[in-house]
Amino acid sequence: MQDDEALDATRATSAPDDAGAVASPKNIVLTGFMGTGKSTVGKLLAEQLGLKHLDTDHLIERRHGPIPRIFEQLGEDGFREIERAIAEELACDQGYVISTGGRFMVDPVNADLLSEGNRVFCLVADVDIIFERVMRRRGARPILNVDNPREVIEDLLAERAAGYARFEAVPTDETPASRVVDDILARLAT
Repeated sequence: MQDDEALDATRATSAPDDAGAVASPKNIVLTGFMGTGKSTVGKLLAEQLGLKHLDTDHLIERRHGPIPRIFEQLGEDGFREIERAIAEELACDQGYVISTGGRFMVDPVNADLLSEGNRVFCLVADVDIIFERVMRRRGARPILNVDNPREVIEDLLAERAAGYARFEAVPTDETPASRVVDDILARLAT
């Protein structure tokens, strides 16, 4: 509910200007593969900038239930439709650091919606680092509950490479989240 309440509060302050148009959204969007630090960095970055943090996966779970259950009941196509609805909603909002799910911004519709008027950064890490990080929470990632999760990670990274390459890359390999935030802040200042 916290994410929904934050969205409602922001909408209430996004009134039309004198010409009747709503100001362009001004958000920072973090994308990238699972395990690159989007949620952790997003929270810290929002705190530093005095913005609200919104995690798209958390918002989806609050509204629709656990993601594994959504996949079971609606399939991947149903889940992606939910993501697109969230992207449409967020395209109208401002004042956020938005941490997206790993495939969220690979969808061209979502990418177009959230790129306009916003700054998008793609958090990246070496496959070994990603593997180490995601295996700590393997149970929370049904896609990795297979015999060779590293192969799944490598295949997905290759499949999504072009989508991620569309955005400014920010390395997170052996870097503490606070230094990743400093890197993004420096980039925002230019």
